[in-house]
Order: sequence, then C-alpha cells, then structure tokens
Amino acid sequence: MPMTMKRLNHLVGGILSAVFCLLLAVPAALAVSAQDFPPALPDEVVLDSADVLSRASRNEISTRLQELNQFHVDARLVTLRRLDYGLSLSGFGDELLDRWGQESNLTDHPLLIFLEETQSKQATVVAAKELLEQLPESLLRSTGRTTMSQPLRDGDRFRQATLDGVSRIEIVLNGGEDPGPPVQLERTSLPSNIPTAEETEDSNAFTWVVVLLVVGTIVPMATWWIFSS
Repeated sequence: MPMTMKRLNHLVGGILSAVFCLLLAVPAALAVSAQDFPPALPDEVVLDSADVLSRASRNEISTRLQELNQFHVDARLVTLRRLDYGLSLSGFGDELLDRWGQESNLTDHPLLIFLEETQSKQATVVAAKELLEQLPESLLRSTGRTTMSQPLRDGDRFRQATLDGVSRIEIVLNGGEDPGPPVQLERTSLPSNIPTAEETEDSNAFTWVVVLLVVGTIVPMATWWIFSS
C-alpha cells in the first residue's frame, strides 16, 4: 500500500510538471524575433503575423505600399503579437531591416512598418540608410509614435494606422512638407444647468438679503398699525 501511494505521487508530480512546462512553452512559442522571419525579403508586402487585418484591408494596404515603388522604396508592413523578452519594437525593426537589407540585388531601398498587437499598441517605422536623408529618423519616429499610435489607441484601428503612416511618408517622399503629427482634439465638457457651489452660495446670500429687507419693511409697518388703531 505505501509503495502504491508513492508511485501515485510520482505519477501526479510528473503530470503537473508536464502541464507546467506546456504553460511556459505557450508564451515562448507566441513570441517572435527577427530570426523567425525569412532570411530574404518575402514576396508579400503585408505580413500580418498577428492576424489583425481583414483580407480587404490587406489588399488595400498592399496597394498603398506598392505605390511607394515610384520613389524606389520597397515598403513592407509587419504585424506582431508579441516580441521576445527584452526586445523592443524598434530594436526588432533594426534587426529585421539588417537581415533583409543584406540582399545585393535590391533595386529599391527597404522601408519597414511594424505594428505590435499588445496592450501598449505600439508602432514603429525603420528605413534603409539610403533613405534617411529624405526620411530623417525624427520623421520616422514621430510617424510611429504619433501618427500611427493614435488610431491604435482609439480602438485597435490597425488599417487606419497603417494608411495614415503611409500617407505622411508619401507626402515627404513626393517633396512636400511634413504635415506633422495629428492634431489632438481637446474634449470640452457640455454646459450644465446644475449650479456650482459658488453659484449656490451666491444664491443663498441673495435670498437672505431679500428676506431681511422684507422683514425690515413689514415689521415696522405692522407695529405702527397696531399702536395707531
């Protein structure tokens, strides 16, 4: 009997250990790094690894990205669910840019747009060194942190975030002035009929003044009428 219990304990412990290892392996399997992507530029210009875009959105974004080919820019969009621990989105972008930029037969310069589908809803844009004179790092950084991040925070609008970022970059590539980040709309409170504390205090003071004036007028008149009758 003691031997049976001992074997049972070993069996239960083994099962629990296996389940624990599987739970630890699931997040690791979901996390990605640059080495998880092909060593060369893929044929697709939209790599929706996070599966956050519809087919219609992927087709629309692909068309917009391919329009940048006229500027000798090979633009790609990559969506991610989760990065390896300790790896930032910008760091991942630089690694993948180096990985794909090693091809010697490239006629267009790579421009990579990244969206990370996490609670922080991050976006970043990285470009080949040959493009940095026309597209400075300050522009790319602002495009990711402001132009693209706002639609993400306003409701996971991945399609809109990408199109807004591409539009801003295209304006600059076409020789136009950078439109800058989107305008932040200030939310104003609607007018209310409920009086404030100050208004209430002023109203009460006015009421007491009226009451005292009435009392001060009526009481003398009533006293005079009583004594004169």
